[in-house]
Amino acid sequence: MSVISTFGTSASGMAAERLRLDTISSNLANINTTRTPEGGPYRRLMTVMEAAVDGRGVRVARIAQDESPPLLVHNPGHPDADADGNVAMPNVNPVLEMVDMISATRAYEANVAAFNAAKAMAAKALEIGKA
Repeated sequence: MSVISTFGTSASGMAAERLRLDTISSNLANINTTRTPEGGPYRRLMTVMEAAVDGRGVRVARIAQDESPPLLVHNPGHPDADADGNVAMPNVNPVLEMVDMISATRAYEANVAAFNAAKAMAAKALEIGKA
């Protein structure tokens, strides 16, 4: 594996983790959204990653929607309450989202470290020719 391909591998990991963080941010931003254009409450989104076609790096295959049922909360005063006073709330767990956010952040940082290590090695290799 060349240094250049190492840059690409790390960059693909950073791009995938950035999209994962965007998805987590969307989940947290919509934690109380009970009405969407599709109807019903917001559904949690998840990134599905797979190995890149060339086997080096990763790519986001798709953004999947969590199909678990919405949470029912008894709140008869809510405008979206049903006849029994229950409101269908998004299936977003803030604790799980925060854990995922920390995991995505650490993975992004690891890819940055690998990119910087490859950059330092390339710089050292160029210095060999100066001597």
